[in-house]
Parts: sequence; structure tokens; C-alpha cells
Amino acid sequence: MKFAYRFSNLLGAVYRHGNLSFSKDGNSVISPVGNRISVFDLKNNKSETLPVSTAKNITCVGLSPDGNLAILVDEDGAALLVSLITRAVLHHFHFHKPVASIRFSPDGRKFVVTKENVALMYHAPGRNREFNAFVLDKSYYGPYDETTCIDWTDDSKCFVVGSKDMSTWVFGAERWSNLIYYSLGGHKDIMVGCFFEKDSLDLYTVSQDGTLCVWESDTELDGLVLRKTKLPAERGEEEEEGGEGEGEEPRGEVIRGKGEGPKEKEGTKNVRYKQRSKHFFNKEGDFNNLTAAAFHKPTHILVTGFASGIFHLHELPEFNLIHSLSISDQRIATVSMNSSGDWIGFGCSGLGQLLVWEWQSESYVFKQQGHFNNMAALAYSPDGQYIATGGDDGKVKVWNTTSGLCFVTFTEHTSSVTNVTFTSRGFVIVSASLDGTVRAFDLHRYRNFRTFTSPRPAQFSSLAVDPSGDLVSAGAQDSFEVFIWSMQTGRLLEVLGGHEGPVSCLCFSPVQSILASASWDKTVRLWDMMDSWQTKETLRLTSDGLAVSYRPDGQELAVATLDGEISFWNPQSANQTGSVSGRHDLEMGRKETDKITAKQSAKGKSFTSLCYSADGESILAGGQSKFVCIYNIREQILMKKFEISCNLSLDAMEEFLDRRKMTEFGSLALVDEGVGDGDGVELSLPGVRKGDMSSRHFKPEIRVSSLRFSPTGRSWAATSTEGLLTYSLDGALVFDPYDLDLDVTPVSVRRQLHQAEWAAAIVLAFRLNETALTQEVLEAVPHHQIAVVCGSLPDVYVEKLLGFIASALERCGHLQFYLSWAQSLLTQHGQKLKTRSGAILPTIQSLQKSIQRHFEDLSKLCDWNMYTIRYALALSKQRGVKRTAGDALCDEGVSEDSEVMSEASLEEETDMLM
Repeated sequence: MKFAYRFSNLLGAVYRHGNLSFSKDGNSVISPVGNRISVFDLKNNKSETLPVSTAKNITCVGLSPDGNLAILVDEDGAALLVSLITRAVLHHFHFHKPVASIRFSPDGRKFVVTKENVALMYHAPGRNREFNAFVLDKSYYGPYDETTCIDWTDDSKCFVVGSKDMSTWVFGAERWSNLIYYSLGGHKDIMVGCFFEKDSLDLYTVSQDGTLCVWESDTELDGLVLRKTKLPAERGEEEEEGGEGEGEEPRGEVIRGKGEGPKEKEGTKNVRYKQRSKHFFNKEGDFNNLTAAAFHKPTHILVTGFASGIFHLHELPEFNLIHSLSISDQRIATVSMNSSGDWIGFGCSGLGQLLVWEWQSESYVFKQQGHFNNMAALAYSPDGQYIATGGDDGKVKVWNTTSGLCFVTFTEHTSSVTNVTFTSRGFVIVSASLDGTVRAFDLHRYRNFRTFTSPRPAQFSSLAVDPSGDLVSAGAQDSFEVFIWSMQTGRLLEVLGGHEGPVSCLCFSPVQSILASASWDKTVRLWDMMDSWQTKETLRLTSDGLAVSYRPDGQELAVATLDGEISFWNPQSANQTGSVSGRHDLEMGRKETDKITAKQSAKGKSFTSLCYSADGESILAGGQSKFVCIYNIREQILMKKFEISCNLSLDAMEEFLDRRKMTEFGSLALVDEGVGDGDGVELSLPGVRKGDMSSRHFKPEIRVSSLRFSPTGRSWAATSTEGLLTYSLDGALVFDPYDLDLDVTPVSVRRQLHQAEWAAAIVLAFRLNETALTQEVLEAVPHHQIAVVCGSLPDVYVEKLLGFIASALERCGHLQFYLSWAQSLLTQHGQKLKTRSGAILPTIQSLQKSIQRHFEDLSKLCDWNMYTIRYALALSKQRGVKRTAGDALCDEGVSEDSEVMSEASLEEETDMLM
């Protein structure tokens, strides 16, 4: 068992907070999810989470015009420069204060960052290697309050900044004689967006109260005059800001805006603005707060989002309403448009919702929503292609592991979902909930076809389905009973009593009809389903049982208890075979409000979820901690610890107390930060209340609620506070030699190929175990020689070749060629492989997953082609029937036999195409 697992993807959450950005080609949307970035490919319907993360939640993302670089800024102002090509971090920087927005200039040479009431212009990193990628050029002071939004002119000569003080400031990016700064008013609320017209200095400004102002400039962009000399009076003095770097950082040129405009020089006339028109979005009073805005300059389309979930499309400058729609009842946090102006991206932080809307056809291009509360459980399908998750929001979602997207959501439950599982055939999902029901969902028709209930109301906290898929069991946490139903009839078969505490976990044996139930009464009971539902054995534990899991071969049982131990039992003899003390491996972090140290707090923590690896040699364990531990069962030692998250925006992440938050009156963490914020409670005047009084800001606690290994053995998943995290085998570890000696080299492998010694070349390639070389050897074998080569392969290399074919099918297009290899191997070595079925089961399941995915893709394509050809055939027949009488007289010489022949030939060509 190799432990070269690395973070692969983040599912279950598509958007949290921050601004959305489209890629340069407009086919992908980049969404911040917590402290990570996810890229959703809208053309290929796939998602990818970049393997980079910030220290805290990301608040704004700046994308370079060429689409190669991105700047990620978190809540504290720490920034990462990330390459979207190599997925690597290029530079770390800290702005030392929260950043409101960041925007690259259209030419890509500079970018502006707004923090507090200042706009900082930096030189953008270039292609040359630089000691400091971010070099400050100028600092612009003008607004009296925090800045909110930025926009650049198309030629990168000027930029505009909006502020919370209801003012808008236009600054020159260069030293223009007639435009140093210009201040615009006219609004009565916080600025949400400010946009330049295409190739012009004309402006559109949008405020939170739903007001749009159109500003007209008396100067074109070509009319800006470059100043040759820099006057000392116009240059501000350099000032020190608290915490601006370790030492004193050069502040660059400082430009300060004042109440009155700059004085005009002789021979030059300063740029001036006048308000051309003013428009209001909330004339009817239906919309209260305008929360997000985006403007597409080539098409003159303005998109505005409101707190009520409604968005508007207007054509400017005439302010013509194109259409108005509602996407939800939650606040729209961000709006973005792609480069062509066809697609509009919306993000709703309240629901964790991400939508991409095509406004011309009025249809959804992309619509995803994660669990907006905690995820409680997950389950892999038998082929490892799908993952089902259940959350505290009462929803059951099914995710495709290949694309990372959710394709169906079941909302029948009315309370938290506590457990989900697949049946052995993989077409039915069963879920248990605190609403007192266990429901079965059909993945063919996407419906709830069975609902299991108990004679008296009970809250189900655990669930298990037997290997045949006929028996469904659920444990109650209030009545201490286990209920058994029949999947076929939906009737309650038996109620198993005997536990003296809540039933915490259930698990069926993979090879026998035996149910293991763990309870808080410090026992694990083994129930025989074939012998009158009687208790076969009772295992006595040292503490309360929290989780139980069978090994894939059914010969071992693992139990996690409240004292932090994992004990291993032989279910046949009811003897304990070993134990692992994992209390010190959890390393629970210290909460901000804790009065004791993290070391003392960890003594009361334990594992709450267990899962065996696909080969049964190791076990995964997780609980109320940011770590997932993997143990070797035979040696009973810790093999590796995976850190689920490094996001300090979550609670219980830091081991030591932050003294900076301690005051003489106590910890600052006890102060409610919601008061006065836009998302929280605002009490502006006595007797006036605005916002939800129950709304508060809080830091969710990091924890792992469920763990599952993929049946293919190539990945495992964990539901955590951040979302559904998947870890896969590290493909970068290419060189893993097997039976290697000095004669095994790439030259000798190719020599065997040249001599047509196919089997010997394959053996040598597998000894080197380089993926590219093995693929080269396999694809050099002639198709008619595959059966002969498979028959002459040594038995030890058959399983290796099967595993390679399973992984190659996932990424390669030579379907028939590799399927011929798989068919020959299974046909000629099937009996020998059957004797080792337990060991090679992950390989077979991985092969099945790859074949199933290609089968689904090809079947959809074939169905589409078949319907298209049938339509063309029916259309040709219809045209033949509708021929006019004149055409019929002209065609008298043509016999009926030729018509029949032509029609038959058309049908024959159709059959060949299909």
C-alpha cells in the first residue's frame, strides 16, 4: 500500500465569498471557495481546484489580461501570485490591510489595489525574473472612506475608484498635465460599481440605493497631455503607514486629491465632467439594495444584482431594460461577464450558489449549488464513479468524480441527513435523516421510490444496507433500537432491541448476513440476519463506541471509541486482535474561546469516522480535527497524516493562543463582529432596525464528519467543514522500479521492440515502471498479436498490465485497442485471477469505472447520431411524397425499381453509419 496521496479536488462547494472572474477565452469561470480557487470549464463540463491555498478566506481575485496570472488576496491582505498555467505559487506578498478590490490594467503592465481609503498602483510582474514581483509605482489618496471598486480605460491611461463616502475619483495612471485627479459626486449611498465607456473617458457610476449616473467628459483619451517635468508642489510627501512591510518600503509617488480640483496651467485645460443623466432602478420600490454590478463595454450591457436575488440587464446609455429575472431569494454577492458578453456569472454567498446565464437565449449554461450547511456523510458508488453526500440542509447530492460536478439533488428530507449509502449494484442511494425517515432514491428515474418509517417517531443517526441490497437497517439515537426493512416491499421486518444507549454506527459484513452495531453503551453487537435476528456476539469495549467498519474481506472489524482508541476484532471468535491509540494523533486545535490549552483539549477528542483501504491493509480515521490519519493495521503504527485544511478563518485551527486578541477585558473573539457590517445587523438610529437580528458572524469549527475509500483504491474522500475533499494517488511519482537490474534500460526495451519480442519488451518496461515507456511498448504491439502476447505473459505481470490498462483508459482515446488487451487478459487468465479476487478487486473496479464512463459517453453520442440520421431519412421520404405533379410527369421514365433501390441504398448507408 503506497501513501502517495495528494489533494485532488474540492467538491460540495462551488462559491463562498469574493468576486468571480472569467478566463481570457470566456469558457471557464474562476470561483473562490474558502481559501482555495476552483476553475469550472463550461465547455467541457469539468471542474478543477488549484493545489494552492491562502492562510484565510479569499476576498478578491485579480486576473491578468492574458489569463496566465492571478493574484489571490485573503481577508488579512496576504496575497499570492499564482500561475494558472503551471498551477504554482510564484510570489508571496502582504498588503497588511484588508483589500477591497484588485484590477489589472488592460495592457497588463500595472495593477491597482484598493485598501482603506487609498489606491495603490503596482508594476505587474513581467516575464523576466525579478527579486520583487510587486513594485509600488504610485499611491493615490482621495476618498475619505473605504474604497469599493475599480475600473480602467481601454488604453490603460486612467482608472476610476469608487468609495463608501459616495464619491468617485478619476486618476491618471501617468503624469498627465490636464488630468491628475477628478472627484465626482451625485450619489447618496455607497458606490457599488464605476465603469468607463469603451475608448472614452465617459463614466457610469452605480450606487447601493439603485442610482445610475451617466457622466460625460469634455476630453477624449487622445486629448490627455503628458507632463514633461514633475513639479515638487504637486508631489505629495512620503508617509509611513503602520505595518507597511518589515522595514520601510519605498512609497513611490504619492498623489493626493483635495476638495477643489487641481489648478490649470497656461495653455492646458483640465479635464472636466458633467452629469448627462440620472436613472433609478427602484422606481416601483420593489428592490431595496443594489449589491453587485458589471458592465460589458463592447455591447454596452449593464448587469446589476440586488439583495432580493433579482438581476437586471440594461442597455446603456439609453438605460433600456432588456430583461429582469430572479435567480433566488438570497443576496447576489458578485456579478461578472465573459469577454464575448454572452455569459453572465452570478455568485450567491448565502446559498453557496454559482450560476452562469446566457442572456440572449435566456438559459442556464451552468448551475451548481453546494451544501450551504455542514456535510454529514458521503458514500462512493461501487464503481467509484459517483459520490453521494448528505448535509444538514436536508439535501442528498450526487457528484461525478470525473467532472467534479453535481448532477442530481434530492430534497425530500425535511431535516438533517445523517448517513447515505449506495446499494451493491450502484443504482440506488439510501439515506437516513433526523426527520424520522429512511429514503431510497433511484438513479435511473431520479425519484424517491421508497420511504421507510418506524412505528413511533425516531431520529435515525446511522444506516447500513446488506450486500444483496434487500435489507435496510437504521439505528435510532433516542429509542436505542435498530430497525430492519425490506427494500422490495418497504415493510418493517424487525426491530432489534438490546442496546442501552444511542446506536452510533451500523455496518454489514461484506461476505455474510451479519450486522454490526456500535453503541454508546460500550458494546458492539453482531446480529445474525439469517438466524431469527438474534445476537451472535457482543464485543465489550473500553469506552463508548462511535464508529464501526468491516474489512473488505469481512475477516476483521475496526471500532473507534470515545477514549481515542481504534480496536481491531476477529468477528468469528469475538477476540480483540490489536488496538491503536490515536488520541495524540488528532492534534485538535485550540478554539478562540477555550480556557484550556490545545494539548489538554485533545485528551477528550476521538475518531468519529473509520474506513478501510481497498486492500484492507490500512485504515483511515478522522474526527474533530484538521487531520486525517492513516494507520498500518499489521504494524499498528501511524503511516501518514493528511492536513485537511490550513484555513485560519475556521475555528480550532491554531494550537496556541493569539495574544494579540487578548485584552484586559477578555478575548476579542467574544465580540460579535456582525454589528455594523453590510451582511449583519445594522442599528443606525434609535427605533430603526435594519437586517436580520438573528444574523451573526461566526467561525465554523474544522472537523471531519465522514471518510470513504474509493472501491478502485486510487482515491479517498472526506466530508469536512470546507466541503468534500478528494485525495488521489500522486501521478508525479513516475519511477517506481520492480525487479530492476543493470540490464533493464530504455535502450534494451526498445531493442526488444525492434526484434518484435513483444512479451519481453512489456516485462522490461514494467520493471522500469515508467508510464510513458510502458504506453509506447503497448501501442507498438500489432493488434493481431495481442492474444499471443497475453498468453505468454508471466502471471505476476498480468495484474500490473490490467492496472495500467485501467488507468490508460481514463486518459487515452484508443478505446478498442486497450479493450482488446483487457478482454484477452481476462479471457486467458480469468481462472488464475479469480483465486486472488480479493487482492485484485480494486484493479477490476478501476477498469470497470473507466469502461462505464466511456460507455456512457459513447452511448449518448450514438443516440444523438441515430436520431439525427432518422430525422434526415424521414425528411428525405417526406420530400419524395410532396413532389409536384409536374415533377412526376417529368420522371415517368424512371422506374419504381430505381426508387426502391435508392431508398434501400439510403437505408443501408444509414445502418452503416449507425
